[in-house]
Amino acid sequence: MSNKQQDKQIFTLTQVANSIRKTIHERYKRAYWIKAELNKLNYYRHSGHCYPDLVEKKDGKISAQLRAILWKDDYRLINNRFVEVLNEPLKDGIKILFYARITFDPLYGLSLRILDIDPSFTLGDLEKEKQDCIRQLHNEGLFYKNKQLKLPLLPKRIAIISVETSKGYADFIRIIEGNPWQYGFFHMLFPALLQGDKAVYSIIGQLQNICRVKQHFDLVAIIRGGGGDIGLSCYNQYLLAKAVSQFPLPVLTGIGHATNETVTEMVAFANEITPSKLAESLIQHFHNFAVNVNEAAQTINNKAKRELQYANQSLRDTVHMFRNNASGMLAIHKSQLMEHTRAIGREAFVYGRQIRNYVLKQEETRLLKQTNQMILEKKNMIDGFQRSLAAAAPEQMAKNLQEINLLKEKVEHLKPENVLKRGYSITRFQGKAITAKEQLKTGDILHTKLFDGSITSEVIQKKTNNL
Repeated sequence: MSNKQQDKQIFTLTQVANSIRKTIHERYKRAYWIKAELNKLNYYRHSGHCYPDLVEKKDGKISAQLRAILWKDDYRLINNRFVEVLNEPLKDGIKILFYARITFDPLYGLSLRILDIDPSFTLGDLEKEKQDCIRQLHNEGLFYKNKQLKLPLLPKRIAIISVETSKGYADFIRIIEGNPWQYGFFHMLFPALLQGDKAVYSIIGQLQNICRVKQHFDLVAIIRGGGGDIGLSCYNQYLLAKAVSQFPLPVLTGIGHATNETVTEMVAFANEITPSKLAESLIQHFHNFAVNVNEAAQTINNKAKRELQYANQSLRDTVHMFRNNASGMLAIHKSQLMEHTRAIGREAFVYGRQIRNYVLKQEETRLLKQTNQMILEKKNMIDGFQRSLAAAAPEQMAKNLQEINLLKEKVEHLKPENVLKRGYSITRFQGKAITAKEQLKTGDILHTKLFDGSITSEVIQKKTNNL
């Protein structure tokens, strides 16, 4: 009951609060479905109750805010349903559709008592945000930008965005450092939060740090362990997806889930479902290159053998050709010389019979001089030709022999015994080369081929290399 003092009707605070409670109770007798953002769950472990802060935002600003109550038993049932549907518990920062009664308590004020929450609404809201992000990236021409970059032939310098204590990060490092072919990788960790709203700015911040030293890296790997769809909601955020799509190095993701590919994974250069798969794909790049190198080495070896055989046959054909040509040309010139000699003799005989006087002697002198000169010229011609042949043949043969020797040297370097001579060895078990310790067990007898002999040994202990 109110009091009157000096024409003023005065109510106590309790009276006002009870009036408000009565009015609200009479006006809001049933429960309502309400949608809002769960800004903070406020779960108290000692009691099991929750006192959520609910907000509604417009244009990024809070337009309404109310406190709610979620009692222990209701929370347990609702939380279990969230885990079943979303693979994650009820948590801060998600939009919810909840069933609640409007209550007012004179001591604690206005609040909403939450009776139920629909997890399918939260899942649908996350999907809507994801599709809006995809649409915006397409409209801005950014969706495929990172995919258009080129990965180096041997991508061995890796900037890793992860958490040092993450199992996914540990699996990734174990696989790339323990690969059986001992391919060498350089990697550096850039620690970041990997889930929640703060993860977006944490990952973007590390991308910016990597960009400052991008010349030292071939790619960026974003690595995370498994999680449900809400835990991955940050990877559907526009700011993070845009930062990945515009990054100047290829970004590869392995964030540890098999369904509902996030936008960040979609715009990345490549995506694997787990960190382990991502590590295996990088090793496969090296392995593909190694296979081509081995095939090229075999091709070079085979071609060298063919070239050597061809050069030997060519040399034999060239020597045979020079011999035949030299003999033929020498016979021709000898025949021509003899013919000239006989012709000169006949001419001299004719002139000798006709000329009996001084003229005859002059002619004889002239003919003899001409004959001697002609013989000398022909002889010089033959001698010159013989010298040319003698000089040309060794030079050609020397040139061919030099080419053969070069080819022999290349083949010698490729011979297995020369490879062994440089300090390598081949270890076999039951006739097969050993490339990994998993092929052996303790007690197996091994045969090791060295340059100057072989060694027979027994497996006493196996150890794993720590690179």
